[in-house]
Amino acid sequence: MNGVELLAIPMQTPAAADQIYSGVARQAGVLWATRHRAAPGRLADTVVVVVHPSSNFLGHYALPWLAAEGADAVGMTTRYIGNDSALLLENCVLDVGSVVRHLRNEGYRQVVLMGNSGGGGLVALYQEQAENPTITGPPGGGPPDLTAADLPPADALVLAMAHPGRAGLLTEWLDPAVVDEHDPTRRDDDLDMFRPRNGPPYAPGFLAAYRAAQQARNDRITAWASDRLDRLSGPADLPFLVHGTCADPRFLDLDIDPSDREPGTLWGDAYAANLQPTGLAHFTTLRSWLSQWSRTRSNGHGPLRLRGVGVPVHVIYGTADQGCFPSHARELFDAVPHDRRTLTAIHGGRHYLNGRPDLARRLAEIVLDRCRGADTPASTGPVRGQAPESEPATPPARRPSNGT
Repeated sequence: MNGVELLAIPMQTPAAADQIYSGVARQAGVLWATRHRAAPGRLADTVVVVVHPSSNFLGHYALPWLAAEGADAVGMTTRYIGNDSALLLENCVLDVGSVVRHLRNEGYRQVVLMGNSGGGGLVALYQEQAENPTITGPPGGGPPDLTAADLPPADALVLAMAHPGRAGLLTEWLDPAVVDEHDPTRRDDDLDMFRPRNGPPYAPGFLAAYRAAQQARNDRITAWASDRLDRLSGPADLPFLVHGTCADPRFLDLDIDPSDREPGTLWGDAYAANLQPTGLAHFTTLRSWLSQWSRTRSNGHGPLRLRGVGVPVHVIYGTADQGCFPSHARELFDAVPHDRRTLTAIHGGRHYLNGRPDLARRLAEIVLDRCRGADTPASTGPVRGQAPESEPATPPARRPSNGT
């Protein structure tokens, strides 16, 4: 593969001490990115930027394959690289804008934002605000004001193995059996997906009550965080813990949102993943909760943001993904308000296309074929490596009775 460049891209605004622990990172004032060039020593016409709110994408698996297919590929990081505990999505939007501006200034003709996993909702939010800025601050108040930011629009969006947004995903994963926010071992047995008497398989009535209780728990935490923030005097923010953040019944019941996935989570066994410290949203702050995890306050709901996006959108999902499900892909696709939208399934693709270089290459091919304006249908069926695409054209419809 071609050589890799390390890019240091200036931030639009400095990182604050109450958001970023490292003084070295704050003083540097840069965002780090890697670039794989399609041809040494010159710019390709197209650059694909792979985006996530906090994951370290400097070594993203798709970068060399995108370069091999003829585009320059950039794996960017935000100021929150590796630590989303105090993350504000609105600052992530600024950081994406800084990278897009840098690449525009370098002379790229076409800039494509590829939001992977949690990056899907972020690139939707970015593009909507780049085309029509309306957000004047995060839900918890304070900067940044996106209407005053430098947000150059991208030319196309790719949402790869993406979910609709961090707040929605967390709500679907929150454990409603937790009855004491300070002690996850105090549980409501009637809402415990890990109790064998409840399933799997899970009855429609159980799922309906479960989903309602998940939303209620998210709303309770939001109300508490908002009230606590309003009463703060002195510090601008405070940290807190959220227990039980990996308890989606789809992890164990494969008849809900059916696909090719295996039981379990991206972190292994569901029961262990639900309580382990590395779980989603386990460590957060009052302001960060409102910005990225609150289902009623966050600005990061991808389908809502996609309604205001005018550029082509390509939604790609893996049929064996244990974290982002077929209904997520359909929800994102259906939200795009124009016909320059594409839905593609990669058959057998797990969330990270684990150990499948053939699928990573195929991902790069279909991303760039669409970016070049290849004559492809508005949706294509599951992709089996490089075999003909003869499977059904759309992911299974969400079942109304399963409460998802």
